[in-house]
Amino acid sequence: MAEQVVLIGKKSVMNYVLAVLTMLNEGAKELTIKARGKAISRAVDVVEIVRNRFVQNLQIKNIKIDTEELVAQDGRKVNVSTIEIVLTKKQ
Repeated sequence: MAEQVVLIGKKSVMNYVLAVLTMLNEGAKELTIKARGKAISRAVDVVEIVRNRFVQNLQIKNIKIDTEELVAQDGRKVNVSTIEIVLTKKQ
């Protein structure tokens, strides 16, 4: 099965919560939430809302933080922080 990934962007937190819950209800045992830049705090909010309100047997398997180097429109290089949170269902 392909890796289950939710990319966090500018939509409301509840849109991403719904996406995570949908994947879990479709049988995903493990999924990854990815975000970068200002969306990192939104990603953390999504994980905490899902864990605390909806799926109690969900645990954080891994958290990876990194920095990506992007090229801005004006040609200069910009460093952007990234986060990947891997969630897994407890049996």
